[in-house]
Amino acid sequence: MSKKLFIFTSIFILFYLFIKDDVFEDKTISIGTSIPNTGIIKSWGEAVYSGANAYFSYTNENNIIKNKKINFLVYDDKYEPELTYENTQKLIYKDKVFALFGFVGTPTVKRVLPILYDENIPFFSSFTGASFLRDEKNKNFINFRSSYEQEIETLINYLNSIKKLNKIAVFYQNDDYGEEGYISLINSLKQKNLKLIAEGSYKRNTLSINHAFNEIEDAKPEVIFMIGAYKTNSLFIKKAKENENLKDAIFCTISFGDANSIVKELENLNSNTKNIIFSQVVPSYTNKNLPVVIEYQELMKKYYPNNELGFLSFEAFLSSKILVNAISRIKGEITRSKFLYMLKTTPTNLLEGIPLAYNQTQLLNKTYLFEYKNNEFIEIEK
Repeated sequence: MSKKLFIFTSIFILFYLFIKDDVFEDKTISIGTSIPNTGIIKSWGEAVYSGANAYFSYTNENNIIKNKKINFLVYDDKYEPELTYENTQKLIYKDKVFALFGFVGTPTVKRVLPILYDENIPFFSSFTGASFLRDEKNKNFINFRSSYEQEIETLINYLNSIKKLNKIAVFYQNDDYGEEGYISLINSLKQKNLKLIAEGSYKRNTLSINHAFNEIEDAKPEVIFMIGAYKTNSLFIKKAKENENLKDAIFCTISFGDANSIVKELENLNSNTKNIIFSQVVPSYTNKNLPVVIEYQELMKKYYPNNELGFLSFEAFLSSKILVNAISRIKGEITRSKFLYMLKTTPTNLLEGIPLAYNQTQLLNKTYLFEYKNNEFIEIEK
């Protein structure tokens, strides 16, 4: 063999090895996640795990994926980006997972972007509305939920166009999550020719609200956006309801705020849920007019009878159903590229009552507003 031919052949082999898609032939398909099972937002991790694993358990019991079972690998990251990075390395390089699924948080996901870019592994349904996951150039990123920008735009339209309110402040987490929400809020306000009248921030994984509270209090806002975690949001709301300048303000939380946990925290703090608007990316988990809600409730009762139902576990349940459906529709060898294609071509009626359409990296492109009255979440007509 001539030297030129040898070099050409070597380059071809290396190129083939680089671009070829791994075939997953094992009886189990490993799906990996990194979520906060401990720490200040551990209820997030508990909700994601129970909702997703309820459907995975059903899948394995009923052979939904022919002759294959889902192995759901879960590592705790305490909502700390460095732990998320370590967990992701283990999932990819040690556990050799087929796909990554259900990661929780903007700063945590942002920390692992370099690995995701390098490995090109499917990254599906993370619990963040961050803009950096919604770049269509990244073919391995597929989102289930709507973006923070869409949530905040829906809130601003309702508050300004319908409620005629324009004195708006923001309380936000001082990290990538808070920044995403803050920028989306600024942009939405610009479209209405409005500006923030006050702002205050706090450090992630803390309950240090006093400085932010003092920054907002004297402005007497009509509306306060809450771009934070549920414990911190709840503490701020309780304090505000006891303050003469803020007691009548409307508090707006986006989906990451965890509506169910906020309600529970406020009850524990002997406060109330008056004047709180909860933005969500899925419809009510109690709406039995939707067949998929009935399925969710039945499977949660079977596999996690002691867990309370909620928006987050419902979202995790829905996205795990989509994941399983995508794998089950693969013909022939199971590869990651086929999986990504099947996710993007998910049947529009798969969730029975919740229409799906893959658009700009997302399967869902609608947001919902709720208030909590008489011990239940009531959707706000807008």
